[in-house]
Amino acid sequence: MNCAMLDRLREIVGAHGYYDRQEDLEPFLIDHRGLYRGATPLVLRPDDTAQVRAIMRLCNEHGIGVVPVGGNTGYCGAATPSADGSQIVLSMSRMRRIRSLDPQNGILIAEAGCVLADVQAAAASVDRLFPLSLGSEGSCQLGGNLSTNAGGTAVLRYGMMRDLVLGLEVVLPDGRLLEELAPLRKNNTGYDLRDLFIGAEGTLGVITAATCKLYARPAGHFTALVAVADPQAAVELLSKLRSTSGDAVSTFELMPRIALELVCRHIPPLTDPFAQAYPWYVLLEIGIHWRDPEVRAAIDTELLAVLDAAAPLDTVVAANETQREIFWRIRESIPAAQRREGVSIKHDISVPTSELPRFITEASERITRIAPEGRIVAYGHLGDGNLHFNVSGPGGNADDDLLRHAADIQRSVHDLIAAYAGSFSAEHGIGQLKRDELLRYKNPVAVELMRSLKRTLDPGRIMNPGKILQDC
Repeated sequence: MNCAMLDRLREIVGAHGYYDRQEDLEPFLIDHRGLYRGATPLVLRPDDTAQVRAIMRLCNEHGIGVVPVGGNTGYCGAATPSADGSQIVLSMSRMRRIRSLDPQNGILIAEAGCVLADVQAAAASVDRLFPLSLGSEGSCQLGGNLSTNAGGTAVLRYGMMRDLVLGLEVVLPDGRLLEELAPLRKNNTGYDLRDLFIGAEGTLGVITAATCKLYARPAGHFTALVAVADPQAAVELLSKLRSTSGDAVSTFELMPRIALELVCRHIPPLTDPFAQAYPWYVLLEIGIHWRDPEVRAAIDTELLAVLDAAAPLDTVVAANETQREIFWRIRESIPAAQRREGVSIKHDISVPTSELPRFITEASERITRIAPEGRIVAYGHLGDGNLHFNVSGPGGNADDDLLRHAADIQRSVHDLIAAYAGSFSAEHGIGQLKRDELLRYKNPVAVELMRSLKRTLDPGRIMNPGKILQDC
């Protein structure tokens, strides 16, 4: 890119719509986990869709790569530019308007730069719920949630990001606008083009706005930490709760003892809610929509009876909102606690929920054979079959021994996942990190269809080059 071209891009967004000083560029050059570092001469921050279209037209005409970025909270390096400095970064941070809020139709139209917590707050302002919930919700953006098909802690009840959207506004690589924001729940007029862009990680176009579904906001919650003997007991408890509640369980998170120990060690002032140690824990939550105190009391009694019948090792029910928030902080602090503990080899896997107990046993045995010094920290969204099957180092110099086995550990876990017909990337996507895994495990016909779509929609290969598919 020459200086004249950079000036033309600056002119599109105006004086307040770009960064080009190194200190301002820096946050956009390193991914969230510090795995990748890139370079760029320019970060563009458009204020509206018209500016995005003008940027894409110019970049497409001159073959300039464009890397869209939201809150930069992804785990696979999908929003980091290449190291050669040949690409520009497109930040959506200024496009953060709530365009429409309609509680009667249960929809909200928001721009891609809206922070997830602000979308949640907008829904709450009209007594509605936008149920996507992530540990990074205070900084991640709606466009990034869409581009990665974000999951989070409420997938069991409400589904992935794909399930929470009725329509999209997308700028194509050549600057054309696909405007499909109509808030329709029934629309069988050919291919559902929306689904091409959700989960595409910015490789097919730039999502600029979305029509999101809103739900009834619970009047309260039944939230509990339950100690169980093993993952099989957790699966059985989930089945009983789903039957009793009419499938209203929104959260069912599995945590091993080591995860709780790491949180208590590294995330003060959090402490163990139980008087003694147990091998496994479940954080469960059910939204209660009845406001009548007598009805609420009856529901709580019924749910407690289900818990008692499942014979857990121990149970602590949140008595108020403060205690509920503490339970959630424990669960959401596990990733930070692992980082503070030291080296960690991460896997984001999914199998059918009923298979998770057997998978945990088999995968643990494999890792013990490869790296007996590793400490297995298997936690996450048991309710929808997704675990973060991580391996923490023992600390000190022994961490280096674990890292030497990292490739073998990953291959063993992912090969086992393939044997279960599961996924090696349940909710984190592909980005740069898992391109080789995609080619190894994805159905070859599916990969070729993905390449065909990329060639059709982005023949100039300017959209987030090198992400998902290296050769596209």
